Amino acid sequence: MKKFLLFIFCTIIASCSEDLEETKETLQSNVDGKNIVVDNVIACAASGENTSKVSVFLYPRPGASNIQCYATPTENHDKNNYRNYTKINASLSNVFNGYLMKFDVDFDSEKWVIVAFDEGGKTHLCNPIRLKQFTKPTEFLVDNVTIDTSFQMPNFTWEDGSFLDTRIYFQVISNTQNDLLSGTYTYEKQFMYYNLDNVVLNVTRDNPPELNNNTNYNFTLMGVSEDNWVNLFSEKPFTTQY
Repeated sequence: MKKFLLFIFCTIIASCSEDLEETKETLQSNVDGKNIVVDNVIACAASGENTSKVSVFLYPRPGASNIQCYATPTENHDKNNYRNYTKINASLSNVFNGYLMKFDVDFDSEKWVIVAFDEGGKTHLCNPIRLKQFTKPTEFLVDNVTIDTSFQMPNFTWEDGSFLDTRIYFQVISNTQNDLLSGTYTYEKQFMYYNLDNVVLNVTRDNPPELNNNTNYNFTLMGVSEDNWVNLFSEKPFTTQY
């Protein structure tokens, strides 16, 4: 489902973040008079090792421009009132060599966040993201993932961590150059590369390549809640041995 999102490495999530710098420019003032499309940007947010720092991730479809991030003053403000969202001045950086992108911001409190971009003459908005960097910081696990590489289509299974309200799981297979080979979402705690039987959303643009034997790859997993907060992050390298 498009309200959920996308992918991170530990080294990425721990990267330098910018201090929160708000403007007086609201989301409402930016969408006034424009043709807007809601629930049409895949985005989510996760905390890092320092729980005050948050990475807001998005999938920038080809052709997306004017990518912006907006935040409410607190989590108690109405998430559906665009007048409550103020533009955040923060730079974008690449994830998976630009397949995804992210804003890194040092938010001083929990908030609601919306990501917007222009595409095809319209302004597209994600569903509101509930930041939980203090009350429910993202959990980083490795041992919860099991990878069966005994055949050409590796099978990945995993378990939840401490948080039990995860709604959907996002899986990325990447190579050692950090190129995304496949990006898929499932409701189940299992994915086989590259079997789409249980995939509910697929952001893989091209047909993914067959995995070479005796080759190193990486598996990245995010467990995302209904309000687009990343409860669980796992990143595990593997070597094909079929």
